[in-house]
Amino acid sequence: MSESNFPTQARVVIVGGGVMGVGLAYHLGHEGWGPDTVLLEKAELTSGSTWHAAGQITHSTSSFSLGKCVDYNIDLYSGALEAETGQPVTWHGCGSFRLAYTEDEMDWLRHTLSVGRTLGFNIELVGPDRVAELHPFYNLDGVLGALHTPDDGHVDPTNVTMAMAAGARQKGVRIIRRGRATNITRQGDNWVVETEKGTIRCEHVVNAGGTYARQMGEWSGLQLPMTSMTHHYFVTDTVPEFEQLDRELPVIRDDKLVSGYIRMEQKKGLIGIYEKENPNTVWEDHCPWDAENELFEADYDRVMPWLENALDRMPIFAELGITRDVHGAISHPPDGNPLIGPAPGVRNYWCCCGTQIGIGWGPGLTRELARWMVHGAADISMRDYDPRRFGNYATKDWQVIKAKEDYCLRHEIPFPHFNRLAGRPVKPSPLYERLKDKGAVFEEVYGHERPRWFARDGVAQEDHYSFRRNAVHDVVGAECKAVREAVGIMDISAFTKVEVTGPGAEALLDRLVANRLPQKVGGIALTHMLNRRGRIELETTVVRLAEDRFYLVCAAFFEQRLLDHLEQNRADEDSRVTLRSNDWAALALNGPASRAVLAQCTDADLSNTGFRWLTAQQIIVAGAPVWAFRMSYAGELGWEFHIPREHALAVYDALWAAGEAHGIADYGSFAMNALRMEKGFKGAGELTNEVTLPEADVMRFAKLDKEYLGVEATRESAAQAEAGQHPWTCAYLEIEPDGEIDGHGGEAVLLNGEVVGSTASVAYGHTVGKILAFAYVKPRAASPGTELQVVIHGAPRSAHVLGEPAYDPQSLLPRTDAVAEPAE
Repeated sequence: MSESNFPTQARVVIVGGGVMGVGLAYHLGHEGWGPDTVLLEKAELTSGSTWHAAGQITHSTSSFSLGKCVDYNIDLYSGALEAETGQPVTWHGCGSFRLAYTEDEMDWLRHTLSVGRTLGFNIELVGPDRVAELHPFYNLDGVLGALHTPDDGHVDPTNVTMAMAAGARQKGVRIIRRGRATNITRQGDNWVVETEKGTIRCEHVVNAGGTYARQMGEWSGLQLPMTSMTHHYFVTDTVPEFEQLDRELPVIRDDKLVSGYIRMEQKKGLIGIYEKENPNTVWEDHCPWDAENELFEADYDRVMPWLENALDRMPIFAELGITRDVHGAISHPPDGNPLIGPAPGVRNYWCCCGTQIGIGWGPGLTRELARWMVHGAADISMRDYDPRRFGNYATKDWQVIKAKEDYCLRHEIPFPHFNRLAGRPVKPSPLYERLKDKGAVFEEVYGHERPRWFARDGVAQEDHYSFRRNAVHDVVGAECKAVREAVGIMDISAFTKVEVTGPGAEALLDRLVANRLPQKVGGIALTHMLNRRGRIELETTVVRLAEDRFYLVCAAFFEQRLLDHLEQNRADEDSRVTLRSNDWAALALNGPASRAVLAQCTDADLSNTGFRWLTAQQIIVAGAPVWAFRMSYAGELGWEFHIPREHALAVYDALWAAGEAHGIADYGSFAMNALRMEKGFKGAGELTNEVTLPEADVMRFAKLDKEYLGVEATRESAAQAEAGQHPWTCAYLEIEPDGEIDGHGGEAVLLNGEVVGSTASVAYGHTVGKILAFAYVKPRAASPGTELQVVIHGAPRSAHVLGEPAYDPQSLLPRTDAVAEPAE
């Protein structure tokens, strides 16, 4: 391309020509932005990680959102893309098996089967005989069963990417090869992309740099956490037994013994391995710009235990030679999920990178990113992929530690609540050591350490993993009992805490929240912030601390999203946003004895008259200044205390000492979740960017007669809901228990045998003795009393829709007044 033809202006510039960047260009074209989009590739398309990918894709995923992506991708690969573009993609629809050797693995497959039923997948759980029938060469010794997904397959990564590139060009996208970007900077309202061929100004810039993405982010002052890990696959000599086959054998995923996959490659064998120890990083500081179709020498010593297992599992490979070894670099983010969405702290810089499984996940995720960019929201929940889920604690050294951990976990069982322990603790609260000594088992949320549960009664202080109830179940039940019958205390310092102050603070917030702001000093309101499509960005509690001072509290992982939402939607209001998450700690005190406990530590009037429900006061607790909020996520009489960090431990110790006579107990997030489910309180699993307020059934926290971002879409959704025309609604369910398996979310919900939705959250309510769930279902299935079925671990269970909370449906307990002392 001559310099005179090089574009100088575009709406979108995508930097990176692998499957992710090209996939986004293709989908932006389909969303109408094609003529305004330019894609830059430093070398040739697919010359990074894409070209050496093995190209498998499977419906075997327990992730509801990824399942939607995978189903779309397989449809695209198996015919739709070639029909649209005329470009061959070389689809091999051979199907696949995921094997199980243990009951834990079988439980994983059963749960995956339930999620697959929700999504309408062609999926079945089979015994070894069926595997042997379709794949007679695999050693099935010790195999208990397998998940069969017959519509799976593999595809040529280069052909797929080139076909999407053709489709993008047909929609007007300009693709420029041999045009390396050298810098990306912000100038006014635009991004400036400097390249070896010229400079382009654009409204939106996308980092699809693959193994270069992290260092590209540094050009713009961004810290994008990912590390390049190397992965092997091997191609054998021609397999004599394959030459006689008239069909391709299914792909075998053997997570336990091979830690990878085995399949046919033409008439040869292909073995891919993710070794479970001693993983290898490359380019930790800088990926060389001249790297192109880069591969590394095979490290047989590192992978030999799993390669030997693979040959044992496929004895017909044992005497063959290796004709090709592929050892290439792939980006791994700290938690295994790609970075898809807005970069933190800047406007219109989008991440489309950090993807360890580009062929399997790429087109579906880039379709959602295109929708997000063009329309303001994706159509699947993007919480797990949002780049803003990491904070500045994600330093380069920490990224490497977590990427190695993620690589080793690639073929481990994804147990519910799996706890990734490497590189911890990151941001311990002031109570961390005290609670650790008392038996706390912690989880990490946005870098913070939050207690999950407290070891007692001989249960080991460690994570206990299972898809079934285990020893932790009764421990959590005891914590719930303490909160319901006596008093419980929890470290909730992980919550995001933000102050908005100044003469324009009220005007700014009023434009962004769906509920009315508290009018009186000390007032508390629960509300939601929306995007322009009326979809939920986040839920937050707003406390009015003074006429021009508001305090916002929300879930930890929404911290950067909240900061960005406030900053990027600011008009000319005279206001200031201050992050308090790291400066302030927080405690929750809940239960019928909470007033009696607190009264021993403060002189404040704690009666309903002196301290009303849903109000805040600054009081002195154990000699420390504390903002006390009379509210309770557990649905009991209770308070939250927001405390300068240096006073938190003293306040905790004083409350504990005062509570010992009342049977005080520590509790953690597992109990908190069970308690909120008993109260019918919706959480982050229900309040996502997929849904509007009417669909989430939270309109009691919103007003239609005020103006705010997303109100027009909210009014439209409310009208649809009133007419019974909305696509889904959030229902509250009780599910028949079986005493062993409660469910984990994503399970299919049936009405008269028809799939009508799926669960979002499931938990056992220890107080009420019921399995409770929130589920998004078709409106005709949401009426109270409706009899449903929920497919848990592959088997249907009876369920019905509840019309009120399972516990204290009138919410009388949180409003309990002080008991008058008898006269002497």
